[in-house]
Amino acid sequence: MKSRCVFDFLVVFGVAVTLFFVSNSRADVRLPEIFASNMVLQREMKVLIWGWAEPGEKVTVSFEGQNPSTETGADGRWSVQLEPLKAGGPFTLTIKGKNELKLENVLVGEVWLCSGQSNMEWTMSRSAEYKDELPKVENSKIRLFHVAKAWNQTPQSKLSASWKLCNAENIPNFSAVGYYFGQKLNADLDVPVGLINSSWGGTRIEPWTPPIGFQSPPLFKIAEEVAAKDPTTEFHKTLVTKTLAEYKTWLETSEQNLAATKMITPPPVFPGQLAPYTNQQQPTVLYNAMIHPLTPLALRGAIWYQGESNMSEGMLYAEKMQALIRGWRVVFKNPDLGFYYVQLAPFVYGGDPTRLAYLWEAQAAVEKLLPKTGMAVINDLVTNIKDIHPPRKKPVGERLALLALSRTYGKTEIAAASPELEKMETNGSNLILSFKNAKELKTRDGKNPDWFEIAGADGVYRKADATINGVTIILKNADIEKPYAVRFAWDQTAEPNVQNEAGLQLGAFRAGEIPERLVFDNMVVEAKNFKLLYSFDPTKPVLMDNNQRLAYKTDKSREIVGKIKRVGYFLYLKPKDGKKQFVFVTIPPLDANLAKLGVPTKSSGARFQKQISDVTVTSNVSGIETGTFADGFNVEFWDCNYAAPNTGKIPGADEQKFDFGDQMSPEASPGYGSMQIHHFAKKQTIFAFNNFAAGNGCDVGIGNNPASNGNPDWTFSKSAQNYSSGQLMIFVETE
Repeated sequence: MKSRCVFDFLVVFGVAVTLFFVSNSRADVRLPEIFASNMVLQREMKVLIWGWAEPGEKVTVSFEGQNPSTETGADGRWSVQLEPLKAGGPFTLTIKGKNELKLENVLVGEVWLCSGQSNMEWTMSRSAEYKDELPKVENSKIRLFHVAKAWNQTPQSKLSASWKLCNAENIPNFSAVGYYFGQKLNADLDVPVGLINSSWGGTRIEPWTPPIGFQSPPLFKIAEEVAAKDPTTEFHKTLVTKTLAEYKTWLETSEQNLAATKMITPPPVFPGQLAPYTNQQQPTVLYNAMIHPLTPLALRGAIWYQGESNMSEGMLYAEKMQALIRGWRVVFKNPDLGFYYVQLAPFVYGGDPTRLAYLWEAQAAVEKLLPKTGMAVINDLVTNIKDIHPPRKKPVGERLALLALSRTYGKTEIAAASPELEKMETNGSNLILSFKNAKELKTRDGKNPDWFEIAGADGVYRKADATINGVTIILKNADIEKPYAVRFAWDQTAEPNVQNEAGLQLGAFRAGEIPERLVFDNMVVEAKNFKLLYSFDPTKPVLMDNNQRLAYKTDKSREIVGKIKRVGYFLYLKPKDGKKQFVFVTIPPLDANLAKLGVPTKSSGARFQKQISDVTVTSNVSGIETGTFADGFNVEFWDCNYAAPNTGKIPGADEQKFDFGDQMSPEASPGYGSMQIHHFAKKQTIFAFNNFAAGNGCDVGIGNNPASNGNPDWTFSKSAQNYSSGQLMIFVETE
């Protein structure tokens, strides 16, 4: 009995001690991990210091003669603001409440965030310059903060990291690009530099973007998706309330059926919108765990090296970059936040060799759209075109630093920008390009400029002979009488040689335009009265808004007036190894709504599976019967999945193969998608465009698919990869 009493006493005593320490630890002033000894505070900006303490507790922060104080709020949070500081240190930062914290060896200087995927994460120890640099890395004026990888469904206040000195012990596992960027800033500005590395290899851009960043029209669907999964939003609460009401109704009905010995129905399906995220690739989850705990830290800017995981998105990536930049400028409460980024290096991704060029174009567009941004071109730094991680990181970091020095720190005398096309002119058969950001142009290997191509009236790009004359480059090709367009380094393997006097490379670009109707009017002279409604390249289609809307290159739907008499579909394809193909088919309008005459995406509302009459066909493809036909044709236009059975009851259709009599599956929407016109009386596909969301992996073709084991309507063929480019143009003839 005595031992039991002793045991009970010890238990009670232990609980009391635990409660004492828990109570006191909750009362202690605490700081987020970003505020710690060895840190760097941003100079010449107001600096917010924040943390947690017991509600109502007074907290005073003391630093270099400033002593702001505040009272902790009911939520346990407090914050104070330091007035702008001058560079220097080391100093001591003191935070005093019921307890006192002293942060030692604190510097004041420039603070930069380093983020992105693997090429930003790439460590010093794996960089090409590491062995030469290691003896020189010790620098008391550079500090390092490396955020551990984590992702979360909701914004977090804590992360795993600590400030470290820049020395041979700590530098091997730090971002190489980040270090070389900071090293140059420190050398040129002669002030301390704090570098925050928050990066994760293989990640997309969406996970790094805060919710506020997605509040722009092209990305509203992502904003809605994020809001649905955020318990703090009204949208989430509305969805949950609706879902609970449905379950409650089902439960009540099921109980009634049980009592009446009746069968119960399956429960309502749980809304996918409310399902939590499952990995680090989904919108906002890396921001929540690896960026949000840093906000609203005062910092000068960010450097960014990412894009490989969004490589197939073309100009949509420019929208996503703007979302990231604008979002970070809001959450860090710094509208002037500098943002400097790296254009991806050449690499053999496979597939369409021009696919990477469209992302390069998107990256290049961003610095023209937002102030205090800039792009470092690195197409000369590749040592192995099959290595997605170019090991030479020092020039990458230094080129980013040049941009920051010029555009953020006002050192405009520094040559920081790559050459950029300023003007294009034609002079007979010559194309003359003039460039800015250069006093003179040169080639890094002493040879003639390479990777230039020009196109004439036929739209075919041919290699151009190029000559430098000061800041202009003259292009010509003996087979092109009048050049209309130019493209440079428009290939994933391009390592061009053109640069300015500062050794900064010319990046990929394209300019000019083949008159949109030129090819059409030359090939189909009898269709002059048709007006262009929509056009795009069907070998590289881009869908937006969660695959519900196609991004047309040209959309003139607002310009079309009058009743539609006929609709024309012109498909033009340039095989990589063969003769150019085209077909032009005209039919009576399928609908009076212009949106339903284009690609049958979900947003268009177009779904047609029917026979049509009064059809004309013009084509240069062998096997297609041309002329005017009273009947014998049908269309299969829809946004959803489909199967082979001939539910359309089209005469002669195969029940086993995908051809002109397939079965639409409207519940799977948006799905694979089909835009096909058939001459079923001849068992002939006129043209097909399927799998709209697959980009260069879509199906497109004129006539029947010639593959012996393929489907006549090109389904599952991924045939877009066989073409260098194409045009799908929708025309209308009005009364």
